[in-house]
Parts: sequence; structure tokens; C-alpha cells
Amino acid sequence: MIFDLIKRRRSIFPPQFLDKPIAKADLERLLEAANWAPNHNKTEPWRFKVLQGESKAKLGRFLSEKYQEVEKRPKQVKIKKLTTYPVQSAVVLAICMQRDPKESVPEWEELAAVSMAVQNIWLGCTEIGIGCFWSSPGLIKFMDEFFDLAEGEKCLGFLYMGYFEGEMPEGSRKPITDKVVWLD
Repeated sequence: MIFDLIKRRRSIFPPQFLDKPIAKADLERLLEAANWAPNHNKTEPWRFKVLQGESKAKLGRFLSEKYQEVEKRPKQVKIKKLTTYPVQSAVVLAICMQRDPKESVPEWEELAAVSMAVQNIWLGCTEIGIGCFWSSPGLIKFMDEFFDLAEGEKCLGFLYMGYFEGEMPEGSRKPITDKVVWLD
């Protein structure tokens, strides 16, 4: 049931991933689920770049080198994460947004549509036993140096994906009653 799936969805981090590929058919199913996200004016702003194989290592090197270039006091722990997270993942999806050239809707609505597309992927991953983690490092502002982005397209982050052993960790939330006001 969808309500149980929503409650089970969690972040699973690349160090937890197994060295096991994700079938192309499963990736296509997940991307098709993303394509059915709600969006205003049918702008369909979500764009994804699927990184597998050597492209993951290239991404890790780029992120690590760019971080060391722009950070005054780079931390070794962060350098290691930037380098290893992509290669520890079976797939890295670059999450991008293509801004409607007509700007027929506010930008925040297109950001929300991309986020809903990612949620669709994440729920699909949860259903088929793939872990994932959305990361939006400050370095995404430099991704036009790595990817060939279209005019008006920008990278919003990365969805690191991979199989993992064990159960999804338990989650918790504060009661919804603390977050809702009912008006008559």
C-alpha cells in the first residue's frame, strides 16, 4: 500500500551500498515514474543524467578537485566523501531542472515538480529494494563545467543509488497534529 511505502522511505548512504549493478530496465522504470510527477502548465522541468561506470569516477574527481580549488581550508573527510560516494554507488542520477523558457510558472513550482519527480523515483527504489540518498552540495553551482547543460538548465543535486543489505532503518516524525491547523 502506498501509505506504508511512504513511511518506509529512508536515506541509505553510499558506504552502505553493495557492489551490485542496477538493471537498466529497473532504471528505466524508475525514470518513467519520475516522468509522471505533477507539474504546472505541463512544463515537465525534470531532467536526469544517468552516471554509471567510469563517469561516476570522473564525477568524484571533478567534485573533489573543485572543492579543493574553491575551499580555503579543505577538509580531508569531505574530499574523501566527494571522491568515493559516486564510485560506491551503482548509479548516480544528476537531478536537473530545465527552466521553462517562457517562465510561464514561477521557478519554485518547477523546483517543486522536480522534487516530486525525485520522490517518485525514491518511492520506486524503496519498493524494489534500492537505497538512495539525495545530496545537493554547494558545488552543484559548478556543474555546468562538468555536464553539457542546456540553456536554462541547472543541476540541483545528485541521487546516489545502490542495493544494500538489511532492512530500511526505522523512521520517526513528530505528530502531524503539531503541524496542521484546521479551519471551519
